[in-house]
Amino acid sequence: MSGFTIAVVGRPNVGKSTFFNRLLEQRKAIVDDVSGVTRDRQYGVADWNGKSFNVIDTGGFVANGDDVFEREIRKQVIVAVEEASAIIFMVDASTGVTDLDEAMGDVLRRATKPVFLVVNKVDNNERLLEANEFYSMGFENIFFIAAASGSGTGDLLDAVTAIIKEEDSDETKEIDALPKFAIIGQPNVGKSSLLNALIGEERTIVSDIAGTTRDTIHTHYNLFNKEFVLIDTAGIRKKAKVHEDLEFYSVIRAIKAVDEADVCLLLLDAGKGITAQDVNIFSLASKKGKGLVVLVNKWDLMEKQTNSARDYENELKKRLAPFNDVPIIFISAKEKTRIFKVIEMALEVYENRKHKIPTSELNKVMLKAVESYHAPVVRGNVVKIKYITQLPTIVPSFAFFCNYPEDIKQPYKNYLENQLRQSFNLSGIPVRLFFRKK
Repeated sequence: MSGFTIAVVGRPNVGKSTFFNRLLEQRKAIVDDVSGVTRDRQYGVADWNGKSFNVIDTGGFVANGDDVFEREIRKQVIVAVEEASAIIFMVDASTGVTDLDEAMGDVLRRATKPVFLVVNKVDNNERLLEANEFYSMGFENIFFIAAASGSGTGDLLDAVTAIIKEEDSDETKEIDALPKFAIIGQPNVGKSSLLNALIGEERTIVSDIAGTTRDTIHTHYNLFNKEFVLIDTAGIRKKAKVHEDLEFYSVIRAIKAVDEADVCLLLLDAGKGITAQDVNIFSLASKKGKGLVVLVNKWDLMEKQTNSARDYENELKKRLAPFNDVPIIFISAKEKTRIFKVIEMALEVYENRKHKIPTSELNKVMLKAVESYHAPVVRGNVVKIKYITQLPTIVPSFAFFCNYPEDIKQPYKNYLENQLRQSFNLSGIPVRLFFRKK
């Protein structure tokens, strides 16, 4: 991440995610009383006193935990501290100084970056007196706050933003305006492996345990003259399978990631093919007007005949109908096969989505299509389309002005959409057609 970055670190359950959400003024990190809910580093952009900065929320640091997730969290925290420009070290006034706090304090005292020791859950005078014991940890900048209510956070943010340079703040804003691509799909199809293959580092915890990624994760990609933000989501699974509350939050979060994205990369497992759940995810993204690219992962493990890919693609398009004008790429995240094609295609679909077609060109092409195949006569009414224009919306939408708009039936609408797609590059983009009275 470029710009000025603050990492929020500390042991499990001290209120890091509550503080993170307060900074971003949105429910981005999952907050629950179960410790160890935040497993990956989470990014967001916060704004204070007119300065923008990145915030990283990390999993709870456990000094010598044996659990696989604890080991991974520890690695993630260390990476977050390396990436950050300043560190907010959070402790909990209700428990006092613990061994874990001491262990983390030892790590952070060696850091060359500014460290702010933040004592959370100081919500009354009695707690404030007790919280004085944290001065013994030997950190210069100490702040007493209550993240849940927000008390004391203003003073902390004033101190933090005082060390941010204007140019760092501007850079953070620029990144916020980049194209956003979300990797979506069912659990365990290889979303995190694809993310790591694309950026070439262990950015997310990858394991064979389904449901490892619970939060959505934002990664800034800037390589080979291509720049965008990648959003990795928790797998979206069927309602019946969502037992844990946390899983339920993750599904909502994944749907929110679709909302944030410009283009969704739907990842499928080649061995399992496309399931009803994948079709649902696909139509969800298309209803929301997002660009779409379908990626068939683990293609290296498939037995292949001469036309395997072509037949597989035809089968996919049949299942995705009516909106099946989408790029389909056969990849292997593990072997890194065709993963750069994924980036090129996602950027192309992103451009298609912004495409504005001049009205003169639109009328020239589409009125010719209307001439060669007229709308069927309904109740003796001859339908005449006089004029077409593209509407100023984010999703490419077209208004057809005609004398009997309600008499145009679905098959003819499909014909017009196909003509639009054949004449203008709208691959991977859901298109909306509106019929209005002239």
